[in-house]
Amino acid sequence: MRHLFFIIVMLCITCKVEAQKSHLYLKQTPPSTTPEIFAPGIISKENEYEFGSVFSKDGTEFFYGVDTGENSEIRYSRLDNDSWTTPITIISHDIYGFNDPFLSPNEDELYYISDMPLDGTGERKDHDIWYSKKEKTGWSKPINAGENINTNKNEYYISFTKTGTMYFSSNKVGKENHNFDIYASERISGHFQKAVRLPETINTNAYEADVFIAPDESYIIFCATRKEGLGRGDLYISFKNNDGTWTESKNMGASINTNGHELCPFVSRDGKYFFYTSNKDIYWVDAKIIYSLKE
Repeated sequence: MRHLFFIIVMLCITCKVEAQKSHLYLKQTPPSTTPEIFAPGIISKENEYEFGSVFSKDGTEFFYGVDTGENSEIRYSRLDNDSWTTPITIISHDIYGFNDPFLSPNEDELYYISDMPLDGTGERKDHDIWYSKKEKTGWSKPINAGENINTNKNEYYISFTKTGTMYFSSNKVGKENHNFDIYASERISGHFQKAVRLPETINTNAYEADVFIAPDESYIIFCATRKEGLGRGDLYISFKNNDGTWTESKNMGASINTNGHELCPFVSRDGKYFFYTSNKDIYWVDAKIIYSLKE
C-alpha cells in the first residue's frame, strides 16, 4: 500500500508539473523549426508594431515593446493561476517613447530604452538606456543607466549575461547615425564599467545592433545590415571559441531572415525557444535552429 501511495503521489506531481508547462508561453502551441507568429491577436496584432520581448526565468511573466503609431510603450502579461492576464501598458508617456524591455539577471530591475531627457522634461533627445527597480506596487520611476553606458548619441537594446554584463548597441562612434556597433559593460559591485566595443568578427563599418547574448556567453545574435543580407536588416550569429574569441558572424539564413526587417532577438531562459521581430510582429521558433548553425 505504501508503495502504491508513493506512485500515486509522484503521478500527481508529474501531472501538475506538466499542466503548468502547458500554461506557459501564453498557452501557445510550441513551434517547430519553422518560425510562427507568436500569440496572434493577443500579442502580435495587425495594427501595431511589436518590438523587443522578454519572458521571466520561470516563463510566467512577459514584457514587450509596442509602437502604436503615435508612440512606443512597454506592455506586460502574467500567468494568473491557469490564465494569462490581458496585456496592460506598464511604462509609457504622452511625449517620450519606451521600448526594448529586458530583465536583469535576478529580475529585480527592468531595463529599456527611451528618448526622455535626463530631467524628464522638454523635447525628446537621443535614446538612452534606462531601468526601473521592482517595488511592491510595481516598478519605480525610470533611472538612467549612467555615463559608462549612455552618451550624447543613441544607445539601443539590452541583453545580460548571467553574471550581469550588459550587451547593447550604440552609434557613439562614426559620422553616420546608422553606423551602430555592439558593446559590453561589466557590472561590478552594482556599477557598470566603461563599455568595450566587440571585435571585428562582430562589428563592421555597417550597422550592428539589437543584440542578444546567451547567459553563458556561448553565442551572440544581433541585427545587421550588410551587402550580402537578404533584406532591410537580417539576424546574424557568432559563437564563442574555447579561447574566448568570437567566430566570424554569419547570416542566420532564409529560414529566419526575409526581404523585410528582422530584429529584436531573444531566447527563453529554458533555452527552448527563439523569439524575434519580423514584419512588425513577434515570431518564435524552436531554438534548435540556433545550434544547427554552429556546425
